[in-house]
Amino acid sequence: MPGAKRRQRQTFDIWPGFVDALSALLIIIIFLLMVFTLAQFFLGEILSGRNQALERLNGQVAELSEMLSLERSTNARLREDVSRLTTDLQASTAAREQLSGQLAELLPQRDALETELAAARKTISADKEKIEIQLAEIALINRDIKALQDVRAELEKKVLELAATVAERDKSITSLRDQSKELEAKLAGEQERTALAQKEIVKKDLTIRELSDQAERIGDDLTKEQRASQDSRKQVEILNRQLTALRQQLARLNAALEASEAKAAAQNVQIVNLGKRLNEALASKVQELARYRSEFFGRLREAVGNRSGIRIVGDRFVFQSEVLFSSGSASLNPGGQAQIGKLAAALKEIAARIPSDLNWVLRVDGHTDRRPIRTAQFPSNWELSSARATAVVKDLIARGVPAQRLVAAGFGEFQPLDSRGDEVAYRRNRRIEFKLTQR
Repeated sequence: MPGAKRRQRQTFDIWPGFVDALSALLIIIIFLLMVFTLAQFFLGEILSGRNQALERLNGQVAELSEMLSLERSTNARLREDVSRLTTDLQASTAAREQLSGQLAELLPQRDALETELAAARKTISADKEKIEIQLAEIALINRDIKALQDVRAELEKKVLELAATVAERDKSITSLRDQSKELEAKLAGEQERTALAQKEIVKKDLTIRELSDQAERIGDDLTKEQRASQDSRKQVEILNRQLTALRQQLARLNAALEASEAKAAAQNVQIVNLGKRLNEALASKVQELARYRSEFFGRLREAVGNRSGIRIVGDRFVFQSEVLFSSGSASLNPGGQAQIGKLAAALKEIAARIPSDLNWVLRVDGHTDRRPIRTAQFPSNWELSSARATAVVKDLIARGVPAQRLVAAGFGEFQPLDSRGDEVAYRRNRRIEFKLTQR
């Protein structure tokens, strides 16, 4: 029994151990394959990264080669620049030395010029005295100019007189032409009568020739015919003398007519020249007045600001009536008095700079809308517009504007800006206009 138990203990199964060994070997092989795969993957990545790095290095080497070539060319240019600058420096040094020599030569000239400058200053001081004398002469010339302006005014009067004289001469020429026509008609009549008389003479000569053959028989008749022939010849001579006198008178009339026409032409030339001068003077005055008008409107616009109801229309400054007056009234309201005060200040400032020979006025025009008004004070819009313009003028005079520079006019409703019949048109048409113009 004990021997049997011992044999049972010595017998055991190895198959499970073999299976375990195979499993362990398979796991090891799989692990090694995985390690190999991972090693291959990482090795490929490393190799690809090295290729890219190699390509980058090749690119950098190429760039460095290009930069090296550029640096070499730059160095060559710099060497050339250095050589050129060296040459320029040498030339500049030589020029400096030359300029130093010239400066040494110019110093004496400078001293001489300073001496001349001192002399010139003395001359200038002497010239100042001459200039003062010339200014005095200019003042005298200005007086002469004023006198010439007076002479021009007299010449303008003479031009008007010459124009009247030319008109009278034209009338005289017309009458002379009429007389010439009458004389020509008389001359034609006399010529016709002379021709008739000559025909009668011819007839009578023929009669005399015929009667000469019968002289013995009709002696008494021949004597009578001869007397008649002599009378006819005397009449012809008288007519010829009258014809000659008429021709001489006609020649004198033609000469007088030509002289009158020549004189009239000369006077017309003078009148045209004087008219041109007068037109040029008037044009310059108009331009000067337009410049002052623009300045006046500009200053007035600055004074009143951009207030509604005040605007510029063409060459006129327009205030709506509501800005200055109450409805149906010709008395300035407080706001209107303030606006007129600003206008008066601007006008006085501009008037002080306008030349005295420029005859200007400020025209104040009153306008209303077309709606009628019938009150004891204002029977119609004529009275209302005139009263408003007059009120503005009186206020300007009270503020120091010269009365001779102001004109008041009323236009009623007959100069509208807007012909429509609505309230907007009525408001636009109710206005006070200021226009700076010539008298």
